[in-house]
Amino acid sequence: MPTNSRQDIGKTNISQSTNDKREMSLLRRNAIAANRMLLWISHHWVAVFIVLFGVFITLPWLAPILMEAGETGWARVIYIFYAFECHQLPQRAYYLFGTKSMYSLAEIQTTWELTNSPLHLRKFVGNEQMGYKVAWCDRTTAMYGALWLLMLLWRPVSKRMSPLSLWAFAFFALPIAIDGGTHFVSDLSGLGVGFRETNLWLATFTANVFPDWFYATDLLGSFNWWMRLLTGSFFSVGLVWLAYPQAEAFFAEMVDQIETKFRIAGIR
Repeated sequence: MPTNSRQDIGKTNISQSTNDKREMSLLRRNAIAANRMLLWISHHWVAVFIVLFGVFITLPWLAPILMEAGETGWARVIYIFYAFECHQLPQRAYYLFGTKSMYSLAEIQTTWELTNSPLHLRKFVGNEQMGYKVAWCDRTTAMYGALWLLMLLWRPVSKRMSPLSLWAFAFFALPIAIDGGTHFVSDLSGLGVGFRETNLWLATFTANVFPDWFYATDLLGSFNWWMRLLTGSFFSVGLVWLAYPQAEAFFAEMVDQIETKFRIAGIR
């Protein structure tokens, strides 16, 4: 073989080896960077959750603010996005920039359209007189708001509490299942006429001790409003009590695994 050919082959092999080493070095740096990021998240997972989930639960309140500011396009994007996980019925939502914080179904029908269709009613986002609705119903607002607040406060409390079992969690889930389930069955009879809309059974049981609006509306302070607030918040207590210890154990194990790998590889 000519000398030049051997030299060319040698140069090619050296060049290939250099490229391989560079690629390996790049992959190693990327792997170390990724592990450092996972290590940081594992150390600060509660703060990461609070920030990201905080953004998630703030956006529904941003929708009416954007509507009021005239940015209706961006507001509609938020309404559409959150419509995938909430019914957004206007008589069960909070309002900003209006005369009241919540409106009855009759008030919405009088102001907007005389319809009992849930699919049509959910399209109503408000107007200049009534204000604009939050992109969540009151139950979802209570549930997710309580979840965020509990995650913020749970760490010091969790040290003195045993992890919650799945059977015990069912106790926290049962009230929201009953309240939500009875509302679903009631709504099959039509909005405004079902047994959870009139609550005649409760009026009879309590001998009408409360005003009519307490039984027959979804307004702030009504029976239905209290049940959504309490069952949603109660469910969140159980969910955090169940999930927090498991998440804490998962991220503690992640920290141990990554730090062990770094120690073996001599990485600081």
